Amino acid sequence: MSLFDVGDIVGALHEARAEWRDSQKRSRDPGGREFPSREALAGIVESLKGALFPMRLGPPDLRHESEDFYVGYTLESALQALLTQIKLELGYMSRHQPRAPEDIDVQATAAARAFAADLPAIRRLLDGDVLAAFQGDPAARSVDEVLLCYPGILAMIYHRLAHRLYRLELPLLARIVAELAHGQTGIDIHPGAQIDAGFFIDHGTGVVIGETAVIGKRVRIYQAVTLGAKRFPIDAEGQLQKGLPRHPVVEDDVVIYAGATILGRVTLGKGATIGGNVWITDDVPAGANVSQASLQNAPQRRAA
Repeated sequence: MSLFDVGDIVGALHEARAEWRDSQKRSRDPGGREFPSREALAGIVESLKGALFPMRLGPPDLRHESEDFYVGYTLESALQALLTQIKLELGYMSRHQPRAPEDIDVQATAAARAFAADLPAIRRLLDGDVLAAFQGDPAARSVDEVLLCYPGILAMIYHRLAHRLYRLELPLLARIVAELAHGQTGIDIHPGAQIDAGFFIDHGTGVVIGETAVIGKRVRIYQAVTLGAKRFPIDAEGQLQKGLPRHPVVEDDVVIYAGATILGRVTLGKGATIGGNVWITDDVPAGANVSQASLQNAPQRRAA
């Protein structure tokens, strides 16, 4: 006899699942595992990291003479595994918009090929991020140190990959990859965020960048910075309207210091400097220097 009445608990959990599926109009879903795997994607990204930076993030015994062989072998394996995950996401989506299996196969193959073709461009963007970190941090002794040790660079490797998946209309895969980075670094970048070249997150812990944020070239931010939404519009039925632009636009050469919170679809103009621990909900002109003191001395705006 079970000490914990497991049989009764199993039955109650069965009822809870049935109620949930019925409320979501998913009663035809048998509750199977036909959706993307977080574990599989973790392995895929680990392989892609090695293929992008083989002599630094690849196997420790790799030598230059076998570098291309390793990259080719690793890419073939990783991309085949990614193709499987893409098919799972498209199949998962088709439960609500039914599609023929052959159509899913065609779309999945096209998406995997497009992702693969973009890897050289992603590598070049990441090279710019690594260089920006090396040039922007006086404590950095080498670009190798930056690539191997900086959480901001690790987060950007994941983000550059996740953003491409997002643009290929694979939002679940993209979000899983983004959350893998979040768990490892404490940096939360939504895969929809558009981030241009030469981006540097220093220290990194607690950084949050929302889905519709747009970040220009050579932007530098520090720990605990939030680029978030100010409000969430709802539709006539009281449901949140999704996908609307609601996060900041950060133009080229902006620096945002630790603890700053910027909310809403505001623009930080080119070359602006945002001081630590400020709260911004209005546009900032190009070249401006915003600090706690400047905000305290500014005339109060009338609430809309």
